[in-house]
Amino acid sequence: MSKVEEFEELRPLLFSIAYRILGSVSEAEDAVQETWLRFDGSSTRPVSAKAFLSATVTRLSIDVLRSARVRREEYVGPWFPEPLLSDPYEDPARAVELADSVSMAALLLLERLSPLERAVFLLREVFAFDFQDIAEAVGRSEAACRQLLVRARRHMHDGRPRFEADRQERQELATRFFDALMDGDIGGLQDLLAADVQLVGDGGGKAPNFARTIVGAEKVARLLGTVFPTLLELDVTVEPHEVNGQPGALYRDRDGRILQAVVLDILDGRIQAIRSVLNPDKLGHLGPVADAWAITREVQRIRRRTP
Repeated sequence: MSKVEEFEELRPLLFSIAYRILGSVSEAEDAVQETWLRFDGSSTRPVSAKAFLSATVTRLSIDVLRSARVRREEYVGPWFPEPLLSDPYEDPARAVELADSVSMAALLLLERLSPLERAVFLLREVFAFDFQDIAEAVGRSEAACRQLLVRARRHMHDGRPRFEADRQERQELATRFFDALMDGDIGGLQDLLAADVQLVGDGGGKAPNFARTIVGAEKVARLLGTVFPTLLELDVTVEPHEVNGQPGALYRDRDGRILQAVVLDILDGRIQAIRSVLNPDKLGHLGPVADAWAITREVQRIRRRTP
């Protein structure tokens, strides 16, 4: 097998590791590309291409995350990961771990960990690497990696996200939610929401967003049920889609450009959180991005005309 063939076979795994460490599609793709350059430029072939490439992409991702954390401290409003429509890596033996770890809730929870803790936790708990390979990847002893894992597990334990086990039931509830949304059915929306549901958006100061997190079924239902019908007048469409392994949707403007990505957290037959990513910098990998400010101005003009 040539170097190119070895690398392409492992590319899905490398991207999945990098994305979970970084929470960014673009940065993960850059880390994978740099990993290829180092692999291609090496004069010797490693005994295990998987171990070498996984270690390289992990170290690169840790370095990027350390600098990204400084930027996130200055980020305007809530920070969410870049939406991922499909995870390229599949492993039937790790299907549950892979699905849970790519959710928005899990990636936000991982933000509690240091870059080293995050890498060790993911390599061990999600991808089932042995401690020898993990130690090589993060540049620490096996004993130190075990301690890092203990600390990471402790940080993750209480806040670990839980989702509906039945994917079909979860998807049916999401379908009912988006149907009620498009109908402007405030009562129907409220029936699907948990009492303490949260509606929160990531605009990064580059897109219109809520001034604060909206909490409570009545408030969230009323806001969504009154604003969305106006968007329909502007030919905004909702494209149901799995986002980060959870039910969600892409909103598009009349020209098919991406306006926002929405993700639903569902538990116990109710929607617990609605997260929207509006920051155009985080949507570009999905296609051309809409001008959210222009659409907001149109919405405001229409609502001023409505008695």
